[in-house]
Amino acid sequence: MTGARPLIDARKLAIGYGSRVVARDIDVSLLAGEVVCLLGPNGSGKTTLFKTLLGLIGRLAGSISIAGRPIDSWRPSQLALRQAYVPQANVSVFPYRVLDMVLMGRTARLGLFAAPGAADRERAWSALKLLGIAHLAEREYTRISGGQRQLTLIARALAQEAPSIIMDEPTASLDFGNQAMVLREVARLAKSGLGIVLSTHHPDHAFAIAGRVLLLHDGRVIAEGPPREALTRQRLEQVYGVPISLDPLPDGRLSCAPLLS
Repeated sequence: MTGARPLIDARKLAIGYGSRVVARDIDVSLLAGEVVCLLGPNGSGKTTLFKTLLGLIGRLAGSISIAGRPIDSWRPSQLALRQAYVPQANVSVFPYRVLDMVLMGRTARLGLFAAPGAADRERAWSALKLLGIAHLAEREYTRISGGQRQLTLIARALAQEAPSIIMDEPTASLDFGNQAMVLREVARLAKSGLGIVLSTHHPDHAFAIAGRVLLLHDGRVIAEGPPREALTRQRLEQVYGVPISLDPLPDGRLSCAPLLS
């Protein structure tokens, strides 16, 4: 991927709300086929950074380029064709079918007041099949498991057909098995050529699927690079304030755990 133009490229970024700076001097880029993982404690600015990269809130300083163009030169409808967003899974108050939830990802490609057509439905079905949840298409979104809801939201992002996907803690509140299921699908999507940036509270997730990580602490990125290089024991203890162990797994990855005594 050397020399490839980043899907997202932010430099010397300061983020926050009004006069309140949450984090500053952030450099972050995303290439096609790459998983970039963002780690940091609560309040470190992960969600604020995502909102800024998506153009939902303005940056306080620095620059953001999307596909080589300044973010300010894109209309919101154009940005929606370049970046998809996967929020944390929640239970909708409306009993939409899973298929209907995924079809919502086609909104950016439809004209004003236009209804989804056959091509849109085909794309939605394709996303469901790719993630192995086509059998849930007629089920109510409110009556499937947390992991299945998260996969539904990822399918909605795939139906959007954007080259990059931003995921805000996609494994939050999921049980161990559902976390593994979502991580497996994220890794597979990156191998298909999508660029994915996601946040997590679990260093193990970064060791499992990330090509690069950014570690946020006290309003700045204190480490950036491959997980083994950036997520050292000393840095993780500094960020999370607890002693930890890093141990090798049989497949060569590292596992991170807090020391409780």
